[in-house]
Amino acid sequence: MAQQQRAVRTREALIRAVAEIVAQEGFAATSLTGISKRAGVSNGALHFHFVSKGALVEALEEAALRRLRVVLEVSADAPSRLQHLVDVTHALARELTSDVVLRAGFVLCGDVAWVPEVDLRVHWLRWVGELVRDAGAAAELRPGAEPEGIVTAVVGAIVGFEVLGARDAGWLAPRTVARFWELLLPSLAAPDLLATLEAAGSRGRP
Repeated sequence: MAQQQRAVRTREALIRAVAEIVAQEGFAATSLTGISKRAGVSNGALHFHFVSKGALVEALEEAALRRLRVVLEVSADAPSRLQHLVDVTHALARELTSDVVLRAGFVLCGDVAWVPEVDLRVHWLRWVGELVRDAGAAAELRPGAEPEGIVTAVVGAIVGFEVLGARDAGWLAPRTVARFWELLLPSLAAPDLLATLEAAGSRGRP
C-alpha cells in the first residue's frame, strides 16, 4: 500500500513538474532531465512511469482535461444557463491563475511544437456552444441574438484572457471577467432575465 502511494505521489510530481516547464517555456524546451530534476526524482523513476516525454505530456493533457471538467460543473445548479456560463468563466479564470496543470494544458493547445491529443480549447468551445444552445431553447436569449456570435465572443474572449494572462495576471482578474460580462450580457440576455444576472459571478465577487 505504501509503495502504491509513493508511486502515485511520484507520478503526480512528474506531471506537475512537466506542467511547470511547459507553462513557462513550452513543449520544445521541456527535457526529461529537466523534468526529473524539478520533480526531485531519478531518471529511472521517470522512465518507470513514462516511456517518453510525449507519454508524460499526454498524461499532463489528461490531467488538465479532468480539471477542466470539474471547473465546468461549477454552479451547475445556477438559476439560469447564462448565470452558469458567467460563473464558469470566472472559475476558469481563477483556476488558470492558480492551477499550473490546467494552465499548461491550455498552453499546449497553442504550442506549434506539439500536436495535442486533448485540445482543451476545443472542449471549451463545444461546452460553451452546447450551453448557449440550451439557453436559446429555454428563451434566455434576447430576441435576435445569434447563438454562433455569442459562442464566438465568449470562447474568443476567455481564450484571449488565457493567452494574455500568461504574462499579465490582470487579464484573468475577476474584475476583467466581470467587465467583459457587463458589456456582453445586455446584448445577449432576454430583458426579463438580464436584471437577475450577476456579471461578477453568483459565487465570489471581485
